[in-house]
Amino acid sequence: MKLLYSIAMIVVGFVLLVKGADMFVDNASGIAKKLKVSPVVVGLTIVAFGTSLPELAVSATAALQGSNAIAVGNVIGSNMFNLLVVGCFSACFVPLVCDEVLLKRDWPLSTFAAVLLAFFLFGDQTVSRFEAVILLVLFVLVLGTQLKHAKKQEETALEPRTMGKLILFLVIGVAAIIIGGQVTVEGATSLARLLGLSETLIGLTVVAVGTSLPELVTSVVATRKNENDIAIGNIIGSNLFNILCILGVSAFLHPIQVEWASFFDALILCGVSMLFWLASRRRPLYRKTGILMILTYVAYMIYIIVR
Repeated sequence: MKLLYSIAMIVVGFVLLVKGADMFVDNASGIAKKLKVSPVVVGLTIVAFGTSLPELAVSATAALQGSNAIAVGNVIGSNMFNLLVVGCFSACFVPLVCDEVLLKRDWPLSTFAAVLLAFFLFGDQTVSRFEAVILLVLFVLVLGTQLKHAKKQEETALEPRTMGKLILFLVIGVAAIIIGGQVTVEGATSLARLLGLSETLIGLTVVAVGTSLPELVTSVVATRKNENDIAIGNIIGSNLFNILCILGVSAFLHPIQVEWASFFDALILCGVSMLFWLASRRRPLYRKTGILMILTYVAYMIYIIVR
């Protein structure tokens, strides 16, 4: 009975996270249109932030509750899922061609963020408040650079909804995300204890996949509409946000100490980020590459389960 209750909590938490994030993005975009903000700026900030809100809610809650392994495992697991499943699932529909700026600026930054995380975890397996500040400062710099180079668009679509209604549903969306994060962490922690599994494993698998659902839906829909830049940009932007902002906020709220296994997971993330980047530089990501990446993710799942 306790097992079913824990699973039910995780499912309810995921539903609240995904629906809350969707509501947040939709209404925040509506507010931006009312204020005549460029859609490009909206995409770089609101959409990227909205699809990563589930990870932020879960990791911050986990850090405050002392579930450090879930906080870090969620970030690393989500980034692995984004690269190997979300990106390559998209490649199975149409070949993914990366934008030049993305390849020269954003993707190397995403890889650097993974390397920085591994460096922080190498010594004492801890992300301290000082290191959290470094991550947050880097996030602000990256966000500022992206906004600075964003192309301005003179015309914006009309928004029929009233400002009051948009703000109301925006607040409801944020509330759903916060509650969903708390319910998910409690359910995942309980499930780990009942099954005798480590919080690291639960964070890397169940929690990471669940909180990455918004990125999966966004990228697949974008790919089917031949919006390759949005599909790839969503993946890389979310991975940057996960490490620099989410882990930064979580560790600032409460220093995060983990086991050695998390350091090796971070190293694997570095390798996968580099491999995926080099593959994209040479040619478009075709279906064969997509299948290979998904098989790599399956192999990684087997590794973390049996280790």
